[in-house]
Amino acid sequence: MAGEPTRSDLVAGRVERRDGSRAVVRTPGGRPITIHLTDVTYAQRLRNLGDGYRDATGRIDELLVPGAYVFSYGPVYPEEPESRHQATALLFVSEPDRLPPFHEPGWWTEQLRRLARFYRHSQFGERAPDFADYRTEIHSSGGKTGRHVQETDTISRFVYGMASAFMLTGEDDFLDVAEAGSRYLQDHLRFEDLADGVVYWYHGVDVEGPRERRLFASEFGDDYRAIPAYEQIYALVGLVQTYRLSRDPALLRDIEGTVRLFERFFADERLGGYYSHIDPVSMSPHDDALGPNRSRKNWNSVGDHAPAYLINLYLATGDERYRRMLEHTFDMIATHLPDRTEQASPFVFERFHGDWTPDRTWGWQQDRAVVGHNLKIVWNLMRMHAALPKVEYRAHAERIGAVMPGVGRDPQRGGWYDMVQRVARDGRHDFPWHDRKTWWQQEQAILAYLILAGTVGGETALRHADESMAFYNAFFLDHDEGAVHFTVTADGLPYHVGDERLKGSHAMSMYHKAELCFLAEVYLRLLVHGDPLDLWFRPRGDAEDRGRVLRVAPDLLPPDRVELEAVWIDGAPHHDFDARELSVRLPDSAERMKVKVRLRPIGGAR
Repeated sequence: MAGEPTRSDLVAGRVERRDGSRAVVRTPGGRPITIHLTDVTYAQRLRNLGDGYRDATGRIDELLVPGAYVFSYGPVYPEEPESRHQATALLFVSEPDRLPPFHEPGWWTEQLRRLARFYRHSQFGERAPDFADYRTEIHSSGGKTGRHVQETDTISRFVYGMASAFMLTGEDDFLDVAEAGSRYLQDHLRFEDLADGVVYWYHGVDVEGPRERRLFASEFGDDYRAIPAYEQIYALVGLVQTYRLSRDPALLRDIEGTVRLFERFFADERLGGYYSHIDPVSMSPHDDALGPNRSRKNWNSVGDHAPAYLINLYLATGDERYRRMLEHTFDMIATHLPDRTEQASPFVFERFHGDWTPDRTWGWQQDRAVVGHNLKIVWNLMRMHAALPKVEYRAHAERIGAVMPGVGRDPQRGGWYDMVQRVARDGRHDFPWHDRKTWWQQEQAILAYLILAGTVGGETALRHADESMAFYNAFFLDHDEGAVHFTVTADGLPYHVGDERLKGSHAMSMYHKAELCFLAEVYLRLLVHGDPLDLWFRPRGDAEDRGRVLRVAPDLLPPDRVELEAVWIDGAPHHDFDARELSVRLPDSAERMKVKVRLRPIGGAR
């Protein structure tokens, strides 16, 4: 029938003007769209994870004014001029002349606290953590599925999240869980090769039945019967974050043994970088048994070292070896990943043959771009530029950061897409399969533009960060069952199909959402707003000599931007610290101590 709506849709943007029941909203892509209120339009305010519903229906006239950022959802009538968008539901992100609530001190800390409690309760209830009960798969509501395999990487990612929650909140239970998980990984999922002096990690362990069955090679489809570099990389993510807090020498030994594994078996000493897979029998990246993964490199095997563990390992130790390894990985990224072909794509190359020739035919990727990987490169190049300023690092980060909103972001609804074709057709980068949005890719956008805003400066980067934070906090937080949705549709509705209905799986544990909360709080407080930030550590008394110096920088930060203002040990002020080096000289003691530090920006906000 004529005039019948054919779909409902979402509009995001800042209100430009209001005329009675109509309001013009300027979308993230710059398009003005008129939304039409009805007599049953209802509204709410943005809320943090776990907060109650914040009704704003009675305040629409007060809030829907120029300058406010809002999401509007409702039917679209395409037959009418300019497609009439009906505002059935409004979600107000911010008020005019006020920062959105996710800029407030503690927003991200509280979100991380609630995430940690969800996952802790899902795995162990209220009892002491026993990782024999840990399960990889978690239902949307937090209950465990019937699958009995414990995957190393999901345990390690869970450990990372709990350790990060302790660092921001100081709640001892979170670190207790992280340390218990670290010990479990060492006791059940580690293999030490004394002949080669390396440590590597099993894919997982099947705990069904009276005896554990360890799974050496990966059982994931892309990596089946191989040892993928990214699984070994993410095996370290939780161990390193826990080591930063505890200074446990046993953890450091296993971490260093795994780094030797990368250098001994994955590294390409001739052309640089790291191979993506090795054969579990020959330990060679060139074995024919690897099939399509033979003699290959990819973004994960080269670039994921830095965010997963290597930056945090360098922060914890200050060891020059790790700075050099970081420099090597970022030099490889800056050299080989940008597309410099005649018909260059704005997206990087992600998969390569051993000689660094781009591989445009591998498996599901073909010549397709993962939007989040491009954003992740922006974020991490700027982190490395803080520690080792290089013109090419900043240039690549700024170039990718400038072009991504036009090719990877939803210009009407906000939020970032999953995958698109690398090469445009008729001026458009088509979707290979769908236009849905995943949680971890929103994280990469938020951190990329926050670090650009806090280091390079400018209103554009902060606007991109704000719009990304708005979409994530509006649609990914699960207020009904807890934690964060894996995927939402383009218009922000939860997509609970297949594994994407789960809160724990091979692809999801606690890492990305915890990393987002931790670093969003760090960047907003220390780099954007010029606020102080408190962090907690709990070093052991049996740390090695260099462990007497506790390094407390939360991330690779630009020099001369942050200093250490105050330190407390077990509640008492402690004055033996280096304010500019962000390090604390610990007292000689065999007892474990709880250290609280306060970091202060130098010179205020950016």
